[in-house]
Amino acid sequence: MGAGVVQKEGGRRRRGRGRSRPMAEINVTPFVDVMMVLLIIFMVAAPLMTVGVEVELPQTAANSLSGDDEEPLTVTVTATGAVSIQESPVSRDDLVNRLQAIAAERDSNRIFLRADGAVPYAQVMEVMGALNRGGFPNIGLVTEPGGPRLDATAQDGG
Repeated sequence: MGAGVVQKEGGRRRRGRGRSRPMAEINVTPFVDVMMVLLIIFMVAAPLMTVGVEVELPQTAANSLSGDDEEPLTVTVTATGAVSIQESPVSRDDLVNRLQAIAAERDSNRIFLRADGAVPYAQVMEVMGALNRGGFPNIGLVTEPGGPRLDATAQDGG
């Protein structure tokens, strides 16, 4: 990467082959360019790699939760009422047993619940109860940002 030739000191150029020594400096500009491109690619691609189950999340103005070192565990309830752990479908009868097996292997007891906005509140609460019985009392509800706010600033338009 970027090895060149440095002319002999003295300032005069000779015709033909003069004495020259190899340049010992490395050009880091191409390295920095490649690293910047990779950084941008990963910043754009990282949010797309979360969970692939299609749901219409309700919108809210709540702040997001801080992340852990461990990959977040996500349970999804679709509009039809189907339940999935990460991307694997699970029957409601087997949900608690699967969660207990997962909880035994994890350090964190945090779990994220994604429920379609069309799912009745009672079904979401049933799944939350199963999450708690399965060993995950620390439940975070996942929503889309930019939803309605119930304070005076939302009514003023600000």
